[in-house]
Amino acid sequence: MAENNFDAQSLGEKIVKVLKTIFDPEIPVDIYELGLIYDVFVNEDFDAKVLMTLTSPNCPVAESLPAEVEQKVKSIKGINNVEVEMTFDPPWTKDLMSEEAKLELGFL
Repeated sequence: MAENNFDAQSLGEKIVKVLKTIFDPEIPVDIYELGLIYDVFVNEDFDAKVLMTLTSPNCPVAESLPAEVEQKVKSIKGINNVEVEMTFDPPWTKDLMSEEAKLELGFL
């Protein structure tokens, strides 16, 4: 059996890079810096799970954004399966945004 060149940590870093290419359509900041991604897991089988939220449960991209996250993470070489889990606990607040995002949006 050929040894693959993937490990969970490097795949997790690739997932974060991909997540930083997905933007909230209403706010000019990527979903990672916006604080919408609560956690990223990669198990030993190279299955990924992304725990995320939206700025509000009534967000207009409630259907399309999780699907875009799943599709882009699934496109990473080495990832087998992807599960995107939505949660609103804890609810998203501006405090979850990175300093960079707060600066970009004029909150600093």
